[in-house]
Amino acid sequence: MNRFALGLLLFSLASIASAKWNGDVADRCFCKLSGEVDDCSCKVETLDSLNNNQIYPRLKSLLARNYFRYFKVNLKKQCPFWSDDSRCALKDCHVDICQKDEVPIKTEKQPDNESNNQHEKNKYTMESNKGEQGGGDCTEERQLSALDTTISDEKKAEFQSWREHDESLPMFCEVDDEHSNDLEYVDLLLNPERYTGYKGLSPRRIWRSIYEENCFKPEKSVGYGPEPITEADNYDSATSSSAAFLEAMCLEKRVFYRLISGLHTSINIHLCDQYLFPAKNGFGPGTWGHNLKEFQRRFDPEKTDDHGPQRLKNLYFTYLVELRALSKAVPYLEEEVFYTGDAQEDADLKEGVKDFLAIVKNFPDHFDESQLFKVNSQEMLQLKSEFVHHFRNISRIMDCVGCDKCKLWGKLQVLGMGTALKVLFSGDSMAGDSTVNASLKSDFQLTRTEIVALFNAFGRLSSSIHALETFRALAR
Repeated sequence: MNRFALGLLLFSLASIASAKWNGDVADRCFCKLSGEVDDCSCKVETLDSLNNNQIYPRLKSLLARNYFRYFKVNLKKQCPFWSDDSRCALKDCHVDICQKDEVPIKTEKQPDNESNNQHEKNKYTMESNKGEQGGGDCTEERQLSALDTTISDEKKAEFQSWREHDESLPMFCEVDDEHSNDLEYVDLLLNPERYTGYKGLSPRRIWRSIYEENCFKPEKSVGYGPEPITEADNYDSATSSSAAFLEAMCLEKRVFYRLISGLHTSINIHLCDQYLFPAKNGFGPGTWGHNLKEFQRRFDPEKTDDHGPQRLKNLYFTYLVELRALSKAVPYLEEEVFYTGDAQEDADLKEGVKDFLAIVKNFPDHFDESQLFKVNSQEMLQLKSEFVHHFRNISRIMDCVGCDKCKLWGKLQVLGMGTALKVLFSGDSMAGDSTVNASLKSDFQLTRTEIVALFNAFGRLSSSIHALETFRALAR
């Protein structure tokens, strides 16, 4: 063999080896995204096809409609678990919300239903308040975390008729802050969920409180420990996603844990998918785009102690649970008016929702909630009570988020997930083919805010799965 042929052979072998290595690196984050979703029978590939080809494009269109784009929320509630020692920029991030006479809202204050148990209020402060001080670029955070509260005068006038319509309906469901004077409408399209600069100790404390105080853990140690958290981490948690950790718990506890992990993963993906890159010359505004390096930092197994790929798979579990809730609520939602005061807009939206729900309803492989709490024992009743209590605490922790935009989307997505769980545990039964019926409103009721949260929360999960295709392509 002459030197040229030998060199060509060596070059070819090196190219093959390099291609294989690059392929392995590209696939590392996605190594678990195949086969059946954990604790379900549906496959990841099936959900990818359903979501990216049918669900995502329809939801994207629906969520741009007036009924779904305006979310009523109270961003002024104080954190009930620890004192407000947020970072400097977050303290100064004042939002100029519309005056009450501009956007009429309920004026009757909701009775204080918060627990008087001082231990419950203080249990988060012991660990969380130790040395929790922040620093960083306050100017950038102030700009990125501030809400855009622009709402047209025409739209403010429409909100009055929305409120009158909603108050004419029987209210059987307690929605957080529903009667608070601090409830305001926020335009979600003007405030997309994306990178805000909210990082460091404050968000770490939020997730630490969620996982360590409110997520179930195995009764016996399975040899897991908290993952290292660096100063640069944003929304990272000291948590384990190992198979041994999850399998050491009963199904109900695993479901709770996977739900929170999937939500956490979805938020992480949004931050990587809509990341602010600084201007190349150092002057002027930056550009928004996909940050593959940040995505790999959060999900590459070699950078996450092998937890990243499992977290991505948990996203599909959360997606399946909320998809099943929408399916179970189809009879109820088909009877919903979706009122905005614009007859043509309402008719078009109802037709779009009907088309979307038909796809949801006809999906053959839903999550089966009938497997939960099957044994009617005192122990299982206690577990169900803890399930509800822990989730309620997580919803309250959202008021401790120090970034207004992060708080907005955190409250919306937790409320959406809570509404999904409410649907799953309601209806004629918890059988796999059970439904909630709109004709029995004395037994089940969804407010406008819950419906908006349910659809938008599922929309966030849908956009996360859709974004995975982008990151997979970028990695390769």
